[in-house]
Amino acid sequence: MSERLAPEQADSLPDVPEPAENPYLFGHAEHAAHVASAYRTGKLHHALLLTGPKGIGKATFAFHIAHHLLSHPRGEDAPETFGRPDPSSALSRQVASGAHPAVLHLTRPYDERAKKFKSAITVDEVRRVGRFLSLRAHDDSYRVVIVDPADEMNRNAANALLKSLEEPPARAIFLLVSHSPGGLLPTIRSRCQVLRLAPLSEAEIGSVLNSFGTGLPDAPEARRALLDRAGGSARQAILLAEHGGFDITEAADQFVGKARRDPLDAYKLADVVTGRDQTVTFEILNDHLLEKVARAAADAAAQGEGRRAARLAELWDEANATIRETDTYNLDKRQHVVGLLNRIGEALSR
Repeated sequence: MSERLAPEQADSLPDVPEPAENPYLFGHAEHAAHVASAYRTGKLHHALLLTGPKGIGKATFAFHIAHHLLSHPRGEDAPETFGRPDPSSALSRQVASGAHPAVLHLTRPYDERAKKFKSAITVDEVRRVGRFLSLRAHDDSYRVVIVDPADEMNRNAANALLKSLEEPPARAIFLLVSHSPGGLLPTIRSRCQVLRLAPLSEAEIGSVLNSFGTGLPDAPEARRALLDRAGGSARQAILLAEHGGFDITEAADQFVGKARRDPLDAYKLADVVTGRDQTVTFEILNDHLLEKVARAAADAAAQGEGRRAARLAELWDEANATIRETDTYNLDKRQHVVGLLNRIGEALSR
């Protein structure tokens, strides 16, 4: 990987560029064409809600929108498609480092006292929006606010952002990244144009991994298993291929799929993912279990099992809240993993 300019984020991965500095955008061509056309014709909405599964390039897409707007200040002169940003250009380097005066990137801030990232995007972060928008761009270009992800705003932050969305200034755009838009305030959703980004194809995932210097397994069976488990998420594919994620998710699937579950197996898996410096493996397990519950809920709904779908959807909300609380209050991660594995195992066996 070339020199990293972008600040580290809560979900950064080693040797993987941040969305702000990634010149490659794989997939989402239809949505990119829509945004480019809307800009050319003066119909670009002031707020776009970019939704879809985690790890499919939503934040990268947001930064490519910013590049397009800033590279072509006059919409009527802009091209019909996005160009690939030049990482060596002054524009790319300013955006990547967070120094461009027309781009404000809101994400979970780092807590210097606690030496970790905060568990939410705080109201103090969102208050920066008002000051940012009060400054007019020197070349009359767009001012771009990226909230990444908007799901991680706390209640006060969401209400503060809503005020800016209600009275947007001219030539300003909000790009809200969301993995779970149902958790956003309805009033925020109603003020945004929703772009539902699809999971990546197998070829697109392969292209993403190749661009990062990480290839798919050569063995056909291993390749097929990894792609199936990745579910169209390039991030998940990287975690599976490079961070022991395949073994972790396999062990989790075996545990929750058993009719009789041995508590010792849950503790063994918990020890693997909660040891020192195991932030990534802990995330892999949590994300996989949440996705497993989400898929089960969707399958139940598709089969007309409304009550089961509702129970699983409620379990997803509770599990997601538990994950956040464990991080926020520094709770016992080992007990969290054991409890979550057993709850999901029981729910899926009913």
